[in-house]
Amino acid sequence: MKILGFDTCLDKTYITLCEGGEILASKTILSDGKNYHSAYLISTITEVLKSKGLTPQNIDLIATDIGPGSFTGIRACTTVARVFAQQLDIKTVGISSLEILSKILGGDDLVVLDARKNKAYVYDNKILGAVELEKVDEIVNGRKVVTDNSLLERISQSAGGAVSYESGEYPIGEILSKLALEKEPVDWRKLKPLYIQPPPVFKKV
Repeated sequence: MKILGFDTCLDKTYITLCEGGEILASKTILSDGKNYHSAYLISTITEVLKSKGLTPQNIDLIATDIGPGSFTGIRACTTVARVFAQQLDIKTVGISSLEILSKILGGDDLVVLDARKNKAYVYDNKILGAVELEKVDEIVNGRKVVTDNSLLERISQSAGGAVSYESGEYPIGEILSKLALEKEPVDWRKLKPLYIQPPPVFKKV
């Protein structure tokens, strides 16, 4: 089974092609100052497939990060995944960015990400939601934590070890694709963004 996995919810775009758990190709895209990294999602998918002599018709399953993360990135991921799966008549798998990040150090670590509004998204083998920052310290309580740059200093004070996923080179795309093998595929209509907090509302000017 060939799985095309992609993630634009986090700080970069991750695109991975795998088969039977073996990574065939992987690409990471940074924002370039002119465009947000998700702007390159379609063109990079095409590039990754061509590098292995494949076309979208060779793909058996689409795997994508559904959030939480950048609202723009979440929309890009889920929209592209739904369109690809619909056009190719294949199924999809949606995986939370929190679950993906819990695996980057090789285990099932506690994940705490900045949710703004004085809250943090917390994952402890399941999504605990958007938790008030004052309560996060009680949850951390000396444990190893995966976090982001904005919360690293605060979390480090109560953690037994804290790592920011934004400060290292972690195989996030590969982890996404391998997790997809453990999930039950769904019809593209059932693939939904994971908005733990409601998306921002923009007023018309």
